[in-house]
Amino acid sequence: MKAIQITVDDRLLARLDADPEVKRSGRSAVFRRAVEAYLRERRTRRIDEAYRRGYAKDRGLGPEWDGWAEEGVWPEE
Repeated sequence: MKAIQITVDDRLLARLDADPEVKRSGRSAVFRRAVEAYLRERRTRRIDEAYRRGYAKDRGLGPEWDGWAEEGVWPEE
């Protein structure tokens, strides 16, 4: 692991230090978990946005798929 230096507002730091989990695990452990959660959330948002762009209404599948729907045959029930 690598030690880093960050700046935190005094009031926020006091609230953080008052938290029981911080008292048990320490600031560094809580910051690591917070950063992991942040990065997971950012990745999820990027993936969601890619899906929204890819499957946007009226976007279609692209010209290479033109006419494919007419080729498909649905099974009889």
